[in-house]
Amino acid sequence: MSAKAIREATGKDLLLKYLSCDVAAKNKYAIVTEDTDWDVLVQQHPWLNTERLVVKPDQLIKRRGKLGLIKVNVDLAGVKEWLSTKLGKEIQIGAASGLLKNFIIEPFVAHKPEDEMYVCIYSSRSVDTILFYHEGGVDIGDVDAKAVKMDVPVNNEMKVTEGEVKQLLLGQVPAEKKDMVACFIVKLYKLYVDLYFTYLEINPLVVTEKVYVLDLAAKLDQTAEFICKVKWGDVEFPPPFGREAFPEEAYIADLDAKSGASLKLTVLNPGGRIWTMVAGGGASVIYSDTICDLGGASELANYGEYSGAPSEQQTYEYAKTVLGLMTKEKHSSGSKVLIIGGGIANFTNVAATFKGIVRALKQYKQKLMDVNASIYVRRGGPNYQEGLRVMRELGQSLGVDMHVFGTETHMTSICSMALGKKEVPEHPPVDQTTANFLLGGPSASASTPSHSRTSSVSRVEDGVDGKSAGDSTSTIPVITENNPSPLFTRRTKSMIWGMQPRAVQGMLDFDYVCQRSTPSVECMVYPFSGDHKQKFYWGHKEVLIPLYKSMEKAMKNHPQVETMVNFASLRSAYESTVEALQFPQIRSISIIAEGIPENKTRLLNKLAKEKNVTIIGPATVGGIKPGCFKIGNTGGMLDNILASKLYRAGSVAYVSRSGGMSNELNNIISRNTNGVYEGIAIGGDRYPGTTFIDHVMRYQDDPNVKMIVLLGEVGGVEEYEICSQIENGRITKPVVSWCIGTCATMFTSEVQFGHAGACAHGEKETAAAKNKALAAAGAFVPASFDDIGDKIREVYEMLVSKGVIVPEEELPPPTVPMDYAWARELGLIRKPASFMTSICDERGQELIYAGMPITSIFQEEMGIGGVLSLLWFQRRLPPYAAKFIEMCLMVTADHGPAVSGAHNTIVTARAGKDLISSLCSGLLTIGDRFGGALDAAAKQFSEAYDAGLIPMEFVNKMRKEHRLIMGIGHRVKSINNPDMRVVILKEYAQANFPATPLLNYALDVEKVTTAKKPNLILNVDGFIGVAFVDLLRNCGCFTTEEANEYIETGALNGLFVLGRSMGFIGHFLDQKRLKQGLYRHPWDDISYILPETMPE
Repeated sequence: MSAKAIREATGKDLLLKYLSCDVAAKNKYAIVTEDTDWDVLVQQHPWLNTERLVVKPDQLIKRRGKLGLIKVNVDLAGVKEWLSTKLGKEIQIGAASGLLKNFIIEPFVAHKPEDEMYVCIYSSRSVDTILFYHEGGVDIGDVDAKAVKMDVPVNNEMKVTEGEVKQLLLGQVPAEKKDMVACFIVKLYKLYVDLYFTYLEINPLVVTEKVYVLDLAAKLDQTAEFICKVKWGDVEFPPPFGREAFPEEAYIADLDAKSGASLKLTVLNPGGRIWTMVAGGGASVIYSDTICDLGGASELANYGEYSGAPSEQQTYEYAKTVLGLMTKEKHSSGSKVLIIGGGIANFTNVAATFKGIVRALKQYKQKLMDVNASIYVRRGGPNYQEGLRVMRELGQSLGVDMHVFGTETHMTSICSMALGKKEVPEHPPVDQTTANFLLGGPSASASTPSHSRTSSVSRVEDGVDGKSAGDSTSTIPVITENNPSPLFTRRTKSMIWGMQPRAVQGMLDFDYVCQRSTPSVECMVYPFSGDHKQKFYWGHKEVLIPLYKSMEKAMKNHPQVETMVNFASLRSAYESTVEALQFPQIRSISIIAEGIPENKTRLLNKLAKEKNVTIIGPATVGGIKPGCFKIGNTGGMLDNILASKLYRAGSVAYVSRSGGMSNELNNIISRNTNGVYEGIAIGGDRYPGTTFIDHVMRYQDDPNVKMIVLLGEVGGVEEYEICSQIENGRITKPVVSWCIGTCATMFTSEVQFGHAGACAHGEKETAAAKNKALAAAGAFVPASFDDIGDKIREVYEMLVSKGVIVPEEELPPPTVPMDYAWARELGLIRKPASFMTSICDERGQELIYAGMPITSIFQEEMGIGGVLSLLWFQRRLPPYAAKFIEMCLMVTADHGPAVSGAHNTIVTARAGKDLISSLCSGLLTIGDRFGGALDAAAKQFSEAYDAGLIPMEFVNKMRKEHRLIMGIGHRVKSINNPDMRVVILKEYAQANFPATPLLNYALDVEKVTTAKKPNLILNVDGFIGVAFVDLLRNCGCFTTEEANEYIETGALNGLFVLGRSMGFIGHFLDQKRLKQGLYRHPWDDISYILPETMPE
């Protein structure tokens, strides 16, 4: 959401820091909770002992004075005495009850009643309003009727002057105080704008020798946190009074903040019987509405949503949290209900999210059985059939009742089933599957596609659309005096801002199935990439769509582009939209991002109005005009496009706030009428670019639209404009309408729903009041959302009976090839893998090494040796083995700059090459003569030992075969000057290995060789080779065959390569640090042995 209430202390702290006004007194306050240490508090705020004080709860409680929740003009002892009767105590305020846990103490300001005033600033769509009244305090009464008002139009400056304030607001303020009050209000409004407040009320504002802020209530635009974080600091947004803050809510809020998806959770009644896990902001409200309408308000335990394509892991964490709350305690009725619901997703992979839910359900299997849970599932969208299949399979083994439904079942029907109001069907109808739609079947079109649909296309060309075999007359826009230019046509060309290949391909598939002659996507813009072309499919063939770094270049090269679909993030959506508005060819812009600060959105709306550009969004999936154009991911994947008959126009136009619910409306309308003519989701933010009335009036003036569907929402007053236009006769077409959020009035505390604008500020903004007004105006309003499909069918059949709508014969669309990746996701095809891996899996939420999550590796402190054991040997070796691996890496890390590998690395580094090149140069020297003797030594000693040769026989055999014994001999070290690396490793192996038979054998061989020459010792390569064979054979983790296989495959040399890489990198960095120049070998160190004369 956007506008969120803050504590009074938080608001006063922001005023203290940033209100640059000399006439304003500096706020002093102290916060008291049950954990407060009074001695520490007094030490921090010495004025508590010297001044008269005021104390009151700071928990978003309104009218504290009238409720007797303020104690004034007392000393610290009086504060403590008063708090002893209030702090930690439960009180009832209206329908809400809660504990008083947070108080604020301030200095008492002595003043007269005539010194009190009232000021309030709040934001609306096109203005900021400053309310002022020359009187204030608890008895102010109806301030809206009394106060004078000053509107500040939305613009780039957003400021007021003292002269304007005096003239418009301060008419009844004493002359001696006008300058002070005017200065204060001007500075206060500047702070209001700069810190992205959405509401700021001070009552009373006391004006004596200074201006004092006595009582303050405020809201901030939470979406502006990325702009204001430095000034705000760590702002707390507390829950409304009467609803406790649960750690689970904080956990989900943290997940939400770290995710591009939307994850929301509000615990309403932790002991409730009915729990929900709903996908989609609009759908989550509708499910809550339906449960409350069916009498379940007192038992509804939570409100929440997951949407925006969360990952499997994120969905798992969300589901696990909800299930943890649900299964904490049994219900007195003996059972609990879990509703896993949602509309038809536009782009969320239902199967992927369900995998996360299934994991959580399996984890909580026993606890679900303990609380006697029953589960009801309904979902649709991409890959939903697979998701439902997985759910049904789980239901057979979970041990609780589970009922699973798809798009054939009305979205909220499972609520009636769960609450026992409707029978659960034994054999629910089943819709066609994705494969039926996309791979053809008995209903597939027998017509031959036009030439343009089968020929190879190498670039996107302009074309003139004509009526095709799949067209109906209603797909060709009718130009009338009232409708001179439709928003979208079959010739609409778009530009996509952002790297969104999936959305673009979806738009092209829609174009193809609608039998457009050319794609609707003309080009793409992405500032973080150079100019190039992206490959997409147009039916069976490939097309290249240009992608530009510069929007200006894209517009210049594609003058036919008239709409932009903006996928920019919330941080850059404003700037990219402003840039697009500078080009006269743009007629409409769809802004997908959710969370754009409200001040930015209001500026966009103003600029768009000046440019006569239609804005759809922000926070929207977009819209769709069947047979003509679809915005981004609207309408979901192709199976849903075909199922809802969105490839050709119907007679019903709709407008909704919710993007997810727009797809559900496509489904409902297609099942109850001849289909959708156009549908727009205006977006869930408080100030969408276009409102309900903008689109309803377009539909009214379009003769192809025969009836209108409006899905309104709690919050705002836009629906009343529809009422007015129906009542005055401007809207004559039948309007079926329903406003969601009727449950809001049934909750004991305020609940902010998924959409930023879904919060009522007064009775008039409630969903119930709007539904009543719409019905009174003459709209067709169902009893609940559960009945909206029936009401739509009723109105449609009425129009058919009157001849207003003449149903046409259904023409099947052409079949469209399915993307390979999606076909594989659906399990329709299989393909041999190009290669296999058994050691690492990075596909999930967490990296896994040989079956072990990376978090477990760190928690158990396995170290680099443990990681190597997993990645190299696919198993966890004992701790002593892991430590031995680390010791081997340490002793082989480096052996000075003179050895060939280090020398090569140094020479390459001094030639100016990069780290990778220098490292490779050194590594390429490793072989039998340098560092590569580990494997060879292991093989030679193992073969001799396994053959039963005594050490002397082994040495004689190698001499007879003229072969060197790998791992024996050192240029510097000897039996009298041992290599300490070998000594350290030998002592460790002999002390910690279960057995060292091969090492003992090698040491006996060393005795034979050193008897001939003292430097023919077992060197570090040889030692590591034989010791590692002992480790593999005797640690209990490998069979003899496995141990021999690792030796044969060269695993032991890997230890030297890995260890020595550290040293080589060290030499590279050393040379760069020393600024060494190009190396040239000195002549006097080269023996030139050229012949004196040329041979004849």
